[in-house]
Amino acid sequence: MTTATSDVKIRCNACPVMCYIAPGKVGACDRYANEGGRIVRCDPITILDRRVQAGGEIRPFLKSNWDGAVIGAGDLTISGGGAGTTYPDYKPAPFIISREVDGADFVTVVTEAIYSYCGVKVKIDTDRHLGAERAVVRAEGEEIGHVTTSEYGSRMLSLGGVEHLTGGSKAEGRVTCDALLRLCNREAVDLEIDGGAHVVVQAGQAPIVDGVREERMRVGCGSATIGMFASQWQGLVDEVVVVDDHITGVVSEHQAGKVLGWPDTGIRIKGHRSTPGRYFKVARPGSGWAGTDIDDPLTILNPWWEKKGARPGLSLLMVSTTGEHAGYFVLDEALQPRPHEMPEVLRASVDLIAENCEPALCTVMFQAGAGGSLRAGVTRNPVRLTQAVQAGRAQVTCGGAPAWVWPGGGITLMVDVMDLPAGSFGYVPTPALVAPLEFTLRREDYVALGGHEAAIRTVADVLEHGGEYGSEFRAVGPQG
Repeated sequence: MTTATSDVKIRCNACPVMCYIAPGKVGACDRYANEGGRIVRCDPITILDRRVQAGGEIRPFLKSNWDGAVIGAGDLTISGGGAGTTYPDYKPAPFIISREVDGADFVTVVTEAIYSYCGVKVKIDTDRHLGAERAVVRAEGEEIGHVTTSEYGSRMLSLGGVEHLTGGSKAEGRVTCDALLRLCNREAVDLEIDGGAHVVVQAGQAPIVDGVREERMRVGCGSATIGMFASQWQGLVDEVVVVDDHITGVVSEHQAGKVLGWPDTGIRIKGHRSTPGRYFKVARPGSGWAGTDIDDPLTILNPWWEKKGARPGLSLLMVSTTGEHAGYFVLDEALQPRPHEMPEVLRASVDLIAENCEPALCTVMFQAGAGGSLRAGVTRNPVRLTQAVQAGRAQVTCGGAPAWVWPGGGITLMVDVMDLPAGSFGYVPTPALVAPLEFTLRREDYVALGGHEAAIRTVADVLEHGGEYGSEFRAVGPQG
């Protein structure tokens, strides 16, 4: 913390930029201000009160709002949101709090961590083709990440990371940091994929692909769809093809059809036959049927085989894995499929596919390395903190939300941004993101790993006296 007379600029040491801040102004990060010659945190520390409802009411820190009554430590979580930084890391974290939970004495170390090594993994529920694997993802024309491997019914993006934050041009670093910050704070971000789509991504919202809002993700691949619905088609139609950009299914050949005694139809599918009734590469990726580049599903059919069961009058249902596309056809005398109006009994099965599709959403997972010198704010022997986390003796949370820690070395964490209080993320123009971080462990374990025992305080003391970056002049009253 830095103090000075009230009429001069003072230097903030809350991050490596070390801004000189004029009276009444904020630093480049918009998080710290010069208030009467003192550096203060602009946002209140976030306290989660879990007595109100599951998930908890979010209460800002404010001494005048606390009546001095003993508060159940198990009901309150003091998060890193608004706590202030541990930088420079030779000093203890802003809050090291002791509390009793179920008869055991625990310590929670609370800070706002500066993450130079961070990024987001974005899961986009859509059947649309967004771009080729490894295609560059851009924001404001700058490269900020790439398309990664597709998952079941979802497209995945990997954005950020130290290479884009600090390894490219200043513009690339600035745009990457801004895009990550907005994504983590649940704001909409426009992304362009080289050779692919324009996508609007917002955590907890449906993606918008080339101006069209997605409504549903696929129920499964073509093979899985047949496995789910084959019995409902039996007796209503002679053949069903479920078109999919990865695995297209044919019910008469599929194991599900064989179990049901489905007769052969003489159908022939273009593409690579994997196992009976399962075909790869029937078309190229695109924005047409089921994430392929086809507008007419009949283009994936070769001539039918009469000797294998094809006959005039044979009926065919072709449908996508979301039910968005569907067509009904009947073979003519030349064994050519001709479009017909779909019977209502089949329309109901198409609607059932759509009903079984989950709503399309964007999921943003913040991923970061909670390592480096910030561990010195927890313990004088930083490696012991890493060992405690890896051994499960120390629980890691971000803004009170449980974080998943990757196995292996270091403290590489991942957390769903929807689980954090709104507005939890900030930035410093190094560039890097800032996010709340908490470590909780038994007091005896904390002392054993070389923790800053002299800095431990009670919850009541924190509420009464605040922290290094002020209290009364930066807190706000409860809302509503």
